[in-house]
Amino acid sequence: MSITYSTLSWSDAGSLSAFSPKIVPFGIPMNQFLNPSSSSSSCFGFSASLQGSIRLHLDSRLVLSKRSKALPFVVRSDHPQNADAPKQYSKREKKPFPVPIVDLRRAARERVKNNKDKPKRPLPPPKNGMVVKSLVPLAYKVYNARIRLINNLHRLMKVVRVNACGWCNEIHVGPYGHPFKSCKGPSASQRKGHHEWTNSVLEDVIVPLESYHLYDRLGKRIRHDERFTIPRVPAVVELCIQGGVEIPEFPAKRRRKPIIRIGKSEFVDADETELPDPEPHIPPEPLLTELPPSEITPPSSEEETVSLAEETLQAWEEMRAGAKKLMRMYRVRVCGYCPEVHVGPTGHKAQNCGAFKHQQRNGQHGWQSAVLDDLIPPRYVWHVPDVNGPPMQRELRSFYGQAPAVVEICAQAGAEVPEQYRATMRLEVGIPSSVQEAEMVV
Repeated sequence: MSITYSTLSWSDAGSLSAFSPKIVPFGIPMNQFLNPSSSSSSCFGFSASLQGSIRLHLDSRLVLSKRSKALPFVVRSDHPQNADAPKQYSKREKKPFPVPIVDLRRAARERVKNNKDKPKRPLPPPKNGMVVKSLVPLAYKVYNARIRLINNLHRLMKVVRVNACGWCNEIHVGPYGHPFKSCKGPSASQRKGHHEWTNSVLEDVIVPLESYHLYDRLGKRIRHDERFTIPRVPAVVELCIQGGVEIPEFPAKRRRKPIIRIGKSEFVDADETELPDPEPHIPPEPLLTELPPSEITPPSSEEETVSLAEETLQAWEEMRAGAKKLMRMYRVRVCGYCPEVHVGPTGHKAQNCGAFKHQQRNGQHGWQSAVLDDLIPPRYVWHVPDVNGPPMQRELRSFYGQAPAVVEICAQAGAEVPEQYRATMRLEVGIPSSVQEAEMVV
């Protein structure tokens, strides 16, 4: 039985003086619950004045306020109606630490205190040089999800228009660019912040973030004079390689016995001569490859476009979720001043940081722990409420939402938006049809 009420009223407002807000069920008729003189008072054991401290833990989340006579419903939700996109830090700002330095030092002191006068425990993988075997299938899934994402985006971008500014790195998903004056490229003041929209490529949607490939993740740090001799690969691919993916072009050292520590930062490899010959590696699933440009074809029908968009969105979520799990075991470092990423326990020594005040650091990076958005930047763009409707208006900028470029492309192609992106896209917020209507919004 479900009963819906728009407002609630008390017959005796004085009875609320010593009565705290309660949660009222849908299953109980509201007039019987609120009227002390009704038969429901005897049925539920309530006195005429509703005395005592009685708390009803029931299913509905309707809060009765004692400050007003007309009591409206208060609907509670675990997801906010709208939210702002993550803050974009300027080139003069340093990225904040994921965990404050004070908390890190406090945790280190507690760890030293707890481990005092205790025997040293053997290091778990991957700190002992071995691969975490339980995460090898996940590494293959992340690698294949990235390949599927790239191949599907090549096809979707042939039916969904993606515009790129010719002067800055901003992009917009839609039949034409947005009217906002947010260009910060060269000669932006002469153009009064207006963008000059051109065609885009896949690298505008997925940021090509690369890192050095490590043959031995526990080996010596990369020196400055070695920066051109060591190959660079996409950061997600390097994370998958260290997680157990075997790629012939980028070999990695696979130990079969843990290392032997002889100092705080020194170790030797264990003797593996008595071990039998290693068996040939059998991947959990075959590795996918990127489609050549000649095989990239647009979807032939609307149903195929929607299905392709759903698959692309699923690959995007699978890649991010899998990479987040891998980062818990395999450390990833990021520079606090520039986008440089290094997959490994410690950052490299290449002095190629060109961010703000890099002269004071002699070009060295300020390494800190990376988060998921440092490894896979989401690249937020403006959400178009209606692709076939009127164009976006500059005066209504505060009403529009934002979403990652991949999510916006899939949404315009017909895919259902996941719940975690609805708040930033502001799908539940009404957009005024004109500036005059927006001025009347309280």
